[in-house]
Amino acid sequence: MRRTTRRTFIQGAAALAAGLSSARRSSGIELLVGSAKKSDVRIERVSSSYEEHIFRAPLKFALSVVNRQTMLTVECKVRTLAGKLATGFGTLPLNYVFSYPSRALSEEARLGAMKALAEEIARVCGSHQEYGHPMDLCWDLAPAYLAAAAAVSRRLELADPIPRLCTRVTAAAFDAALHDAYGKAHGVHCFHTYGPEFMNHDLSHYLGAEYRGEYPNRYIRTDPADRMPLCHLVSAVDPIEEADNTRPIRDGLPETLPQWIDFNGLAYFKIKLNGNDLKWDLERVQRIDRVTTEAQRKRERKDWAYILDFNEKCPNVDYYLTFLRRLEEEMPRGFQRIEYVEQPTARDLAAHPENAMHEAAKLRPVVIDESLVDVDSLELAAKQGWSGAVVKSPKGLTLMILIACAAAKRKLFVAGGDMSCPGAALIQTAALQARVSGITSVEANARQFLPSANEPWKERFPGMFGTTDGFLRTGELTRPGLGA
Repeated sequence: MRRTTRRTFIQGAAALAAGLSSARRSSGIELLVGSAKKSDVRIERVSSSYEEHIFRAPLKFALSVVNRQTMLTVECKVRTLAGKLATGFGTLPLNYVFSYPSRALSEEARLGAMKALAEEIARVCGSHQEYGHPMDLCWDLAPAYLAAAAAVSRRLELADPIPRLCTRVTAAAFDAALHDAYGKAHGVHCFHTYGPEFMNHDLSHYLGAEYRGEYPNRYIRTDPADRMPLCHLVSAVDPIEEADNTRPIRDGLPETLPQWIDFNGLAYFKIKLNGNDLKWDLERVQRIDRVTTEAQRKRERKDWAYILDFNEKCPNVDYYLTFLRRLEEEMPRGFQRIEYVEQPTARDLAAHPENAMHEAAKLRPVVIDESLVDVDSLELAAKQGWSGAVVKSPKGLTLMILIACAAAKRKLFVAGGDMSCPGAALIQTAALQARVSGITSVEANARQFLPSANEPWKERFPGMFGTTDGFLRTGELTRPGLGA
C-alpha cells in the first residue's frame, strides 16, 4: 500500500504552524486553489473550550488508574462557495494516558502539553484559507499539526516530545468539528458526503493508485446500522462481585458485573488486563467468565462475547502466546467467546519486529490500537501478522475513514473503540462505527464512569443512552453533520 505524493501545498501547511499563510483574502474576492466543487467550504473561524469531569469510579488501564477526564470542544464556522455559513462542533477527550505515555512527565505536564498544542492547532486551523472538502482540508492540515506539536515540545522543553498519536488525539475534535460543519452546511449527515458528488479526490489521492476511481462510500455505509450491541468495559479495578465492592458508591447505578448485566442486558464485555502478571491476567479472565456465565444462565442467555485489552503491557509476544494457550486449556468454552484481543505488545511496531503476531492470530484475532497513527502503520501491522485495527474517531475522523477503507479493501479485521466518550462525543464516535462493516459492538463506557455528562443527551437520543436489552439504537444517528 503506497500513498501518492501529497500536494505541494503541504509545504505551505508546515509554514502555517509558524503562523504564516499561503493564501490571501482581499476585497471579498477569494483565492481558490484546486477547488473543483461548489460544495467546497472554507474555514472562517475556530474556537475551543474545555470541560473537566471527575469519574464516578476509578478506571484502570495500561497499569494506570484514571479518575478524571478533560473534554476538548471545538466550534468551527465554515463558508461555502455560495456564501452560506454553518457552524459545527466536535467534542472529544484529551486522553494523555492512552496517547502520551511518559515516565519523565507528570499527568499535569502531559495534559498541559495537549492543551498548549490545542491552542496551536486552533490557530493553524483558523488561519487556513483554502476551500475544499473536509477530507482534503484535514489531510492538508495534518503536517502542520505535527509541526505545531514539535514546536510546542521545544517551547515547553518537554523531556518526552509530544508523540504522533497524541497529536492525532488532540487534533481529533478539530477534525470532527469541520466534518460536522460541512454536513450541516449541506443539510445532510456527513456520511452522505463521502462520494464523488462532494469529494474533489478519489481515494487514490490519499492511499495510492490501486484505489483509483474509488471513494469512501464504496467501503463505508452511508446510513448507520439500525442497532449495535453495547460493549461493557470491565476495568482492571472494577468490582466483579459484591465481595469486591469495598467502597460502594450507592448512587442508584450498578456497581458489580452481574448488576450491570441485568441493568443493560449486556452480551459484550471488554476486559482490561495488566500484562505484567500472568497469573493475575489468567485468573481475572476466568473469574469474569464464571460470574458472567452464572448471570447469563439466570437470564437464559446462551450467546455473549469477550474482548481482551492489554494496552500494550505484555512484555513480549511469548508472554501473550503463553497467556492464550493456557487460557484455551483452562477455560475452553470461555476462550471461544473471545472475539478479538487489542494491542497486547508495544505500540512501536518498527522497533519491535520480534513481536510478530502470525502464531497468535491463529488462536484469536489480534488488532492494533495504540500503534495506529497512519495507513502505513496498518500495512506494517498486516505484514507482521496482526489481524487488523481498532477504528475510533478520537484518533481523527479523516484518518479513521481512510483506515476503514484500506482495511476493507485488504479484508483486514476491524473493531470499534472508545475513550470514555460522553454525550455528543459518543454520538459522533458511534456515527462512524455504526457505518463500518465488521465492527460488531460499540463501547460506551461513559455510562459507567461519566454518567452525569450523559444526562443532557438522554431525552434527545433515548436509544443511545437508555439501553436495557444490550443494544444501542444507532439508527438514531442520522441528523445533519455528525448527528449531534
